[in-house]
Amino acid sequence: MARPFKKEINFLKHRKVFFVVSILLLVATVVAFPLRGGLVLGIEFVGGTSIDFSDTGDLSIEEMRSQVGAVYNGDPIIQTTVDTQRGTNGFMVRIATTDAQQASALADQLAANLAMDDTNIEVSTIGPGWGAEVTRTSLIALLVAMAIIILYIAIRFEYKMGVVAVLTLIHDLAIIVGVYAILGREVTPNVVAALLTIMGYSLYDTVVVFHRIKDNLSTTAHHSFITVANHSLNQVFMRTVNTSLSTLIPVVAMLIFGAATLQDFAFAMTIGLILGSYSSIFIATPLYAMWKQREPKFKKLAKKYGEGLDEFTITEQLGESK
Repeated sequence: MARPFKKEINFLKHRKVFFVVSILLLVATVVAFPLRGGLVLGIEFVGGTSIDFSDTGDLSIEEMRSQVGAVYNGDPIIQTTVDTQRGTNGFMVRIATTDAQQASALADQLAANLAMDDTNIEVSTIGPGWGAEVTRTSLIALLVAMAIIILYIAIRFEYKMGVVAVLTLIHDLAIIVGVYAILGREVTPNVVAALLTIMGYSLYDTVVVFHRIKDNLSTTAHHSFITVANHSLNQVFMRTVNTSLSTLIPVVAMLIFGAATLQDFAFAMTIGLILGSYSSIFIATPLYAMWKQREPKFKKLAKKYGEGLDEFTITEQLGESK
């Protein structure tokens, strides 16, 4: 006896469209790097000094550039900041100086020229050695996390799922990096922490779909793999949407109302949560389904039932629904 499932969304029918969208986003990332001069790395990675000016009133960024240029001969990075809690504007000035005394003297001179109170200025200086160590440990953390993901999924499910899951994570991380390059946003350790968190959410969404596919394969032998994968997506689609939305709402609130440090984390998280949900449905599952359908067993089923989507059924055995 078989029970049909009707009115399902045919996610995999348009998989080529989503692949093209992702390819275009990845191409935009590659193009953005030379055009935008690469990523704007925080001083935690490259060393240097960051001078934060708060409550600067109506001071324009052009005036701030002029004042910084009068006391510093290098090529500073100047960004506007907003203290959402107090509703005041400010600036973040980053320079290559790694000498704490020189940086402090420069900040004092800027404060005097701008007639600002010392309490509204914060100076942070980090040496290049410490920055290189942060960069190294951050890369190690990302690579180890990916290796463990492949190992876990390979043991829990199969290696093809692990490979696809990591490819999907690389897809997500690459696009996020592209967004940072295009927007010129500073990459800080908070962003790295957000990327590691995003990997967990993205992996969770992907594994949920893979687990459902595995369960459905044990209940039917009368469909192509594409059909089983598409039905599995329909089963978990609303769960993925609800989980993502419930996580996204507080993150967006943090992005809008949080302090600058929290906003760095929240910005990366917002992009990552959206991308993670998108990629688990429209990238990971189609890639895995196309790979699996090449196996001899599923080639035979595709030849018999067609490579497209048919009406999914659950076969009941021994009077019990599997």
